[in-house]
Amino acid sequence: MSKIKFGTDGWRGIIARDFTFDNVRLVSQAVADYVNSLGIAERGLVIGYDNRFLSDKFAEAAAETMAENGIPVYMTETFTPTPLTAFAIKECRTAGAVMLTASHNPPEYNGIKFIPEYAGPALPYITEKIEKNIRSLETSEKMNPENKSRAEIKKINPFPAYKKHLAEIIDFDIIRRAGLKVVIDPMFGCGIGYLEAILREAGVQPEVIHNNRDPLFGGGMPEPSQKLLVEMKDRVLAGKANLGLALDGDADRFGIIDSNGEFITPNMFLPILYYHLLAVRQWRGPVARTVATTHLLDHMARHYNLEVEETSVGFKYIGQCLMEKDAVLGGEESGGLSIKGHIPEKDGILATMLAAEIVAHHGLSLTQMMEKITDLFGKLYSERLDIKTSPAEKERIMDMLGKLAPDNLAGQKITGKVTVDGLKLVLESGAWVLIRPSGTEPLFRVYVEANSIEEMRKLQAEIKGVLGLD
Repeated sequence: MSKIKFGTDGWRGIIARDFTFDNVRLVSQAVADYVNSLGIAERGLVIGYDNRFLSDKFAEAAAETMAENGIPVYMTETFTPTPLTAFAIKECRTAGAVMLTASHNPPEYNGIKFIPEYAGPALPYITEKIEKNIRSLETSEKMNPENKSRAEIKKINPFPAYKKHLAEIIDFDIIRRAGLKVVIDPMFGCGIGYLEAILREAGVQPEVIHNNRDPLFGGGMPEPSQKLLVEMKDRVLAGKANLGLALDGDADRFGIIDSNGEFITPNMFLPILYYHLLAVRQWRGPVARTVATTHLLDHMARHYNLEVEETSVGFKYIGQCLMEKDAVLGGEESGGLSIKGHIPEKDGILATMLAAEIVAHHGLSLTQMMEKITDLFGKLYSERLDIKTSPAEKERIMDMLGKLAPDNLAGQKITGKVTVDGLKLVLESGAWVLIRPSGTEPLFRVYVEANSIEEMRKLQAEIKGVLGLD
């Protein structure tokens, strides 16, 4: 059995091997101890769950543990997206939430995460305290609480309030007037029924695929990537739809297919959205992005004399900027985003509705919007490479990264070095390279952004050579 450790967004493990009822109760008890230590347990906790294998039963085990600790439980009536579970914290004014989900992981995984009272991902100092509680519980003879009166478990449905909130921050009227044709794909995940209901509220009758519960996710995994959205692309082209909108397994990340069948990457959509917020909504404020996300956002912020907040990878840091830096938009290249006025948690439903608003308002496809933005702010090319290594080779490269300080790369002077998460080298042309090790396997992620495809390929080859990964 592997050690229980919280990653970028909670703890995940293989069902029956690591992710067991005993371990769910253990983690739940550690969360209960943390909440009790803050003196806010009487406010209760929301418990939500996705539609993976046994998620509802794992959620019941978590709820029972909280109730036994005297913590009132507000448990969702049915499978619920992560952003709705987070939203319910604000709606019910609880001390936080526990979400049972493994997000976009393969079907053999499940997971659990704690969402604090601010309704965004738990920051490291919080998960470190929970992990410390887990270690203490593992070595104690008795885990069950003593002298605690059992609290009540209530069932809730956060969707009506969430839908009303979205209608206040998304222009449903302009979507309704545009008469959009939309295909949606919840990828067999717990976003089933939610996005289509919201679109119908905005006057859109979407075509829906993969909207039945399947814990095996159709034999794949619920990740809204280009290679896994082929059927949605075909439906968009065949039906001459304006948009294809997809959600991952717990509906906190998004995937978009444009009317021409092009996959709109998060590194494309974030600048489109930022432009819309600045030019149409006339919002002003910083944009928050992770160290691995496009610098096209920087070009736009510079044009409007606005700040950029660069964070480590992980939406918890983006959420912190939304709360503390008054950022109007926060996003990451892996498909998470949120905006001012919403919860500081990534939300795929919000993202896809914003895409519909943009197309409806501008009367342009997202590809055409991207062309407009690159005409104004320049064009950049981004790509991520996942490079597998042996454990020994990973250790060698990790040691090298700590000492690596070249003056030049691919014939260009290095003008900046960022070490908030991995090693990022910024070149005189504005191009950059980021090398990040995986926290769980012998693998490195190499991100490159450049001004041309040729420059990007040259930098990719160069950095692989420097690291000895040819």
